[in-house]
Amino acid sequence: MDGLITLEPLSVSALILNLLLGALLSAGIAWYFARFGEALSNRVRFARLLPVLCLTTILTISVVKASLALSLGLVGALSIVRFRTAIKDPEELIYLFIVIAIGIGLGADQRMPTVVSICVLMALLIASQLVAFRSQRRNLYLNIQVPEGETTDTFGSVNDLLVKHARFVDMKRLDRHNHTLQMTYFMQCRDQGELTRLMDDLKDTLPECTFSFVDQSNLPG
Repeated sequence: MDGLITLEPLSVSALILNLLLGALLSAGIAWYFARFGEALSNRVRFARLLPVLCLTTILTISVVKASLALSLGLVGALSIVRFRTAIKDPEELIYLFIVIAIGIGLGADQRMPTVVSICVLMALLIASQLVAFRSQRRNLYLNIQVPEGETTDTFGSVNDLLVKHARFVDMKRLDRHNHTLQMTYFMQCRDQGELTRLMDDLKDTLPECTFSFVDQSNLPG
């Protein structure tokens, strides 16, 4: 029974070192999530909570690791508390697990394994982000409505602009009614800048046209 209730002295210097290291690592994770995360929630607000969670985990593990009685008490306390906030985005759940893992590792004084593991994990995240950025394409549906010009080839002008700015263009529909052309294209843009230049050229060349872009990835099916 003595081993259950006897507390070993907690090293304040080791705790401070772990807290500082945890704050540094979790702040880096939080910045990366706020800058490059794809969650639909408020990423900046969520990222502010990650260092707090990490430091809380470090303190908790540091206190209870020396006593089995405190560990059992922690399990009992957590079984009573009801956490009602649902984490619906898998990406947010991943980052929560990352900062909790940092807290557990540093709270157990496993500094070097924790730092090495987080560095490897961050390298993997950055590499996957670079691969996704290089392979990213904008698959779009373009709906355009423009009055037919009496002296200009309106249809040809639209096609020339699309071929100039898009990687791939495929006409899906063409309607003509009361000297007005309504066209639907499926297209791939190289990047966001190319899409912006296409919109500028459409407004300059055909000032009376109206158009809309629909992201194909957001369509059902």
